[in-house]
Amino acid sequence: MSSIPRFWRSIRSRYNLIGKKCLTCGKVYFPPRTICPNCRRKGKLTDYKLKGEGKILTFTVIHVAPEDFKRQAPYIMAIVKLDEGPKITTQIVNCKLEEIHIGMRVRAVFRRIKEDGSSGIIHYGYKFEPCKA
Repeated sequence: MSSIPRFWRSIRSRYNLIGKKCLTCGKVYFPPRTICPNCRRKGKLTDYKLKGEGKILTFTVIHVAPEDFKRQAPYIMAIVKLDEGPKITTQIVNCKLEEIHIGMRVRAVFRRIKEDGSSGIIHYGYKFEPCKA
């Protein structure tokens, strides 16, 4: 049983933002892909750990949530443009609804996403929170 809590730690992409960077054109992609959309087959992709900081491009407040997220409602979903270029759809946490705004600087944080059943597996992943001033 002691190996279960560490299982998620053995998969880097579960607790890091791991994308791909094309060594040919320099573009960074998230989520990872196998072919550079810019260079096509001429591009050589390598793993790239994103810094996890960016700014909010747009957002919405979810008041009527899907079943797995009803306890969290209302919550904020946003499209964040990372400093390296990729755009991510993500939940914004640790932010009051009246404080969120377009252009707000945010950073990735590792959080519990959901749990399967009352005694099931807990899923972890990234969400974003406002950067500290």
